[in-house]
Amino acid sequence: MLTSTYIHMPKIGATVEKRIWSSGIRTWDDFLDRKDELSISRSKMEMILTGIEDSKERLLNRDFGFFAQSLPKAEQWRAFRDFSDKVAYVDIETTGLSPQSSHITVIGIYDGKDAKTYVKGIDLEDAVEELDKHEFLVTFNGSRFDLPFIKREFPQVNFNQLHADLMYPLRRISLTGGLKKIEVELGITRSEDTVGISGFDAVRLWNQYEKGDQDALELLLEYNREDIVNLQTIINKTLQRFIDNKFSECV
Repeated sequence: MLTSTYIHMPKIGATVEKRIWSSGIRTWDDFLDRKDELSISRSKMEMILTGIEDSKERLLNRDFGFFAQSLPKAEQWRAFRDFSDKVAYVDIETTGLSPQSSHITVIGIYDGKDAKTYVKGIDLEDAVEELDKHEFLVTFNGSRFDLPFIKREFPQVNFNQLHADLMYPLRRISLTGGLKKIEVELGITRSEDTVGISGFDAVRLWNQYEKGDQDALELLLEYNREDIVNLQTIINKTLQRFIDNKFSECV
């Protein structure tokens, strides 16, 4: 989908992008081959041609920072396939909902192979180095919750990566509500131990752990691991629907 994208180019908006798609031109290479078929002003044509040349070079060099800066936040999911080999699925657990009065208890990071959980009072700060290894972040409601919490507790985190907050593209394909509800709609199951556990239960489990219940921590970590692993399953199940929905807007 990234190589079908034009809205990251200077002075090229969604209207022009949809006009290009409506003509049957979907990729940058299609555009180069069929540009004479388009009724686009000379100035915009030159901007797009320059933009394609620059974008191709940036993609070849894996310049994720360029696309993170130039793509609208709500559309950064488009770059997922191109940077999915350096992805981090991220989810946190906290003592409450407000970054001002609550604290992170667990940060979970999954790279598609290994699920790592970092715990307050043990190794939570190590998550900062792990996050910096990745070029693309995937969260659910991370724009408003997870990333602001992390940034408040660890101001040194840059968050210069591409970021797909799945809550928003999922809404566009009529998958609404919380993460657990969407998992059920997509046929994603949880383990017997974690079925029915919510964010409020995660707070309770942490409180039990602080009182000496090690089993409560193990259950909390299992719950968090399922959150981050399921994020990968969700995007794999829905990415093509995101793409189809986006192209359908120009029909």
